[in-house]
Amino acid sequence: MNRLAMSRAGAALLRALLARALVNRDRILLTHYRSTDWQSLTFVGERHEMQFRIPGPGANEIFKMMTSDLSDSEFAIPGQLVADVLVYGKPSHERDGSLSFAIEALTIEN
Repeated sequence: MNRLAMSRAGAALLRALLARALVNRDRILLTHYRSTDWQSLTFVGERHEMQFRIPGPGANEIFKMMTSDLSDSEFAIPGQLVADVLVYGKPSHERDGSLSFAIEALTIEN
């Protein structure tokens, strides 16, 4: 199994997103992760891009639980503020019954 390199902020964000789904973590696969440094005049953080795949039965329900009201959610990530988070694009339904989707987020050090 290959592991994707991930920052502390990215790993904490991933754990928080997976926890929203209320299912075993092995039901949601992280297929791609990329993080880039971000800064403004007064803030420092990271922009995260995550792609997921939810296999088989119940994929739509798991997706809804994980992403419902996502942009209005607050995350408890030590040392980080999630300034922006959203589902990027539309989820795609695959032939095997799985569902693929992407989430983008901005975390800021606090």
